[in-house]
Amino acid sequence: MAIGAFVEEVPGGGGAYSGRVTPFVVLTCIVAGSGGILFGYDLGISGGVTSMDSFLKRFFPEVYRHKQDSKVSHYCQFDSELLTMFTSSLYIAGLVATLIASSVTRRFGRRASMLIGGTIFIAGSVFGGAAVNVPMLLLNRILLGIGLGFTNQSIPLYLSEMAPPQYRGAINNGFELSISIGILIANILNYCVVKITAGWGWRISLSMAAVPAAFLTIGTIFLPETPSFIIQHDGDTDKARALLQKLRGTTSVQNELDDLVSASNLSRATRYPFRNIFKRKYRPQLAMVLLIPFFNQLTGINVMNFYAPVMFRTIGLKESASLLSSVVTRLCATFANIVAMMVVDRLGRRKLFLVGGIQMILSQIAVGAILAAKFKDYGLMDKDYAYLVLITMCVFVAGFAWSWGPLTFLVPTEICPLEIRSAGQSIVVAVVFLMTFVIGQTFLAVLCRIKSGTFFVFAAWICVMTLMIYMFLPETKRLPMEQMEQVWRSHWFWKKIVGEVEDKEGEEKVQKAGQIALPSS
Repeated sequence: MAIGAFVEEVPGGGGAYSGRVTPFVVLTCIVAGSGGILFGYDLGISGGVTSMDSFLKRFFPEVYRHKQDSKVSHYCQFDSELLTMFTSSLYIAGLVATLIASSVTRRFGRRASMLIGGTIFIAGSVFGGAAVNVPMLLLNRILLGIGLGFTNQSIPLYLSEMAPPQYRGAINNGFELSISIGILIANILNYCVVKITAGWGWRISLSMAAVPAAFLTIGTIFLPETPSFIIQHDGDTDKARALLQKLRGTTSVQNELDDLVSASNLSRATRYPFRNIFKRKYRPQLAMVLLIPFFNQLTGINVMNFYAPVMFRTIGLKESASLLSSVVTRLCATFANIVAMMVVDRLGRRKLFLVGGIQMILSQIAVGAILAAKFKDYGLMDKDYAYLVLITMCVFVAGFAWSWGPLTFLVPTEICPLEIRSAGQSIVVAVVFLMTFVIGQTFLAVLCRIKSGTFFVFAAWICVMTLMIYMFLPETKRLPMEQMEQVWRSHWFWKKIVGEVEDKEGEEKVQKAGQIALPSS
């Protein structure tokens, strides 16, 4: 059955493998998926503390003075290069770290990268809670970025490789749910600690990041490696078979094991995955691992994630109310994440991408229109309109949370064959971090200059990326990762590229066979 105008659904799929979701799969994926809490907690905590007066007085007094100055435009109160550097420095560190993490994950396993990331994250949390100056804050952000570079690179791979194909979407979406829960925890904590009159509540917010990091680090010690890595690294098919039987809850795992062995043999022959991913036959995968995370950040979601309290204060809500508003938007996102887990393997990836895209377009246009009409440079917005902005933002984050949020990490990991999977995931995380840095570093300055027009710019980008999905992304639900090449051979556009490569390789094999046979004639 066709999904959209340009894609045919690939027959077969996860039904070719036996198995079910066992308690062992659930337990391992809960531990691994908790790494998403680290990312989410950091996204939520930074925006909260930068809206706290006590934090601004101590580290960013210029921003605090702007807030008190009635002559400074509301749109420009938080426009500070130093403040945005505090927020976004993490992502440059994460970008570099994830490229290093690719080699670690490929050579030493997914667990190794998860352990390294969790440990470094704990160290960064200590510097955050104990910070007495801006350099210590920046060191905190850099260490957190390195930790996230390792965990974000390895955890989606781990989840995809451990999950049964027919439930891979739901289980991998658990990573995005964990991110949302992390943001929610951070928002609730910020709301509580801002009430500490002594003004040191921000120290609790920054240091408590060590708790989910410790859970991940300790839990990872007891996790098994994935069957894919066991075969790729050790070649121990008996060990991989035993693990698959435990994961799938059945002894009938030979079909899946055979596919893993075939993928592993090809992976061993690939010495330079970053070089190989640029080959023509991997052009569809390369395009998606670049474009999906690129467009993910151009939705404007991280404006909501780490500037939501700042935005709500900008439109006139008080310190406590702005933090509570962030809690409300995150509750909506968390609920939408759960919905996505329930429907992603039934409705498919494309439908969620498209529906979520349309929902976000309408929301960004609505926010821009309200601000353009009712929010001026000076004076406060009427509270009814401020809460209307809050409701519209809830619709926006819900649209992201059941589409681009979880699918940005799911789709790239499942479309990349084993030999380039680690490199592909590193590119995804690197692009996410790079674009998050760019958005974080420029948003407050752009908001100051084009004001409500900022949200119309985001809406335009969402239009472009929704069209890209409609035209160029095939459906991948329930298809085993080792058989994913089928979707490109049946796609209206990509079959022209992949098909040409296969025809050329076939001709070369025929020529070689003829050359070998010639002397004996």
